Amino acid sequence: MSQNLSGKRVLVTQANDYMGPATLDVFSAAGAEVIASNDDLTVAGACEQLVYDNGEIDILIANLASANYSGTSATELEDEAWHDTFDKMVHPLHRLCRAVLPQMIARNAGKIVVYGSATALRGMKTVTAYSAARAAQVGYVQSLGVEVAPHNIQVNLIAQNYVENPVYYPSQLREQPKFQASLKRQVPLGRLATAEEDARFALFLASNDSDFFVGQAIPFSGGWIQR
Repeated sequence: MSQNLSGKRVLVTQANDYMGPATLDVFSAAGAEVIASNDDLTVAGACEQLVYDNGEIDILIANLASANYSGTSATELEDEAWHDTFDKMVHPLHRLCRAVLPQMIARNAGKIVVYGSATALRGMKTVTAYSAARAAQVGYVQSLGVEVAPHNIQVNLIAQNYVENPVYYPSQLREQPKFQASLKRQVPLGRLATAEEDARFALFLASNDSDFFVGQAIPFSGGWIQR
């Protein structure tokens, strides 16, 4: 096993949100030099400036998420909400990759790990915009992954669901018997994953142990998705 990232420079976006804090802890413990960004990446030029300002980046962790993900039927979904999900989760992904890839190609080495969602792989009601944006991430990773593989760059996505975080699964929700019963019904493991478990999977994908993984969207959902 070679999940020691000493000497590697890792850029993590939305570092204070969702999978950000656990990723900072796990990657720092693995010896990486972690660059924690909380820049608003929906602003024009922000992705490009972020990469330029931070110089050499060995690993990009694209943590791009939005709290606006559920509860609206497709017939009631307004254009603004539709565009918002793509502005936050899809367009920055391309801009970040486009900005960081030239230096990775020049070095003939690099890793890009995307925190995605299993909702891209399984239909759910009232999350059409969110699911479409997450599916766009999957398609992007699949295509980009095979495009840059000849340059010894691996691009992969974690298609996650049922991972602890205070936005999607606040403590008051987790304590409700109805939610606990639903969890046991929906997830074969019968529990949420910890954020650390998820971040350790990202660490594997960012390490040399994952060099033969190319353009994959890998479910991380306790059996909610099986493929």
